[in-house]
Amino acid sequence: MADPVTVLVPHEEGRALLADVPGVTVVAYDPDAELPAEAAQAQVLVPPFLATSEAVALVDHLPQVRLVQLLTAGAENWVGRLPDGVALSDCRGAHGGATAEWIVSVLLAVYRHLPRFVRAQDEASWDYHQTEELDGKRVLIVGAGDVAENTVRRLDPFGVRTTLVGRTARDGVHGIDEVRDLLPDHDACVVIVPLTDDTRGLIDAEFLAAMPDDAVLVNAARGPVADTDALTAELASGRLRAAVDVTEPEPLPTDHPLWKVPGLLLTPHVGGSVPGGLRRAYGVVAEQLAAFARGEQPSNLVENGY
Repeated sequence: MADPVTVLVPHEEGRALLADVPGVTVVAYDPDAELPAEAAQAQVLVPPFLATSEAVALVDHLPQVRLVQLLTAGAENWVGRLPDGVALSDCRGAHGGATAEWIVSVLLAVYRHLPRFVRAQDEASWDYHQTEELDGKRVLIVGAGDVAENTVRRLDPFGVRTTLVGRTARDGVHGIDEVRDLLPDHDACVVIVPLTDDTRGLIDAEFLAAMPDDAVLVNAARGPVADTDALTAELASGRLRAAVDVTEPEPLPTDHPLWKVPGLLLTPHVGGSVPGGLRRAYGVVAEQLAAFARGEQPSNLVENGY
């Protein structure tokens, strides 16, 4: 029988959740302290949730590491930065439901004018007026993976008509090359693509100009997917509205003009930050580690360093 695979995890909770994975020995570590002695034999590193690019340096202290297993679906801080022989696997499938819930929440908030009512409440002002509704809206979803599937399921009961856009066209999904032509026919556009060289700056001035007047942009992807200056300028004009959970830079500096533009609902990257998120993430990690321990490629492999 092969020796167990040593896995470093950044949470005691994670160690407990992975305790029953066959073929692995789980060791907890503190990301802000010296690594435990077992790091010398560790073959798998699980970085902290929403780890920044600085966490890549942890790999330099793990001479036996062969796999980095993320707790997030976003892998942009790690792609292309790992040594030869080290594979990268993401946590696709763990946070789709929570992120989709955030998307539905902000669409409802924008259409029912909830930010305006909250401001009125702060001023003890009875701001009675008619609002809009989500029912009947046409929503373009750019990104056709797990989050998109969860979003469509949650929008269907509201009478929303959805259109999916993926990297390439397939049955029921338009190709990304069609997105500019599709934008004018939709009331809202939800962007949930991974950050790659191809998607960086996707939401640029031309993208925004293609959206109809008073349309709503929702960015639940990554900040650099949007051209911040172009988005700020378009919102400042009052022609569009937006809800964003991510910004560039992040955190957004207190003096950044994006804070002050009209028609913007901004949250601090909380789409997947819910009580059950970590448990679901480790559930996906458990599946990936079990495959690795069997000598198989994890199904969520992003980069194959084997």
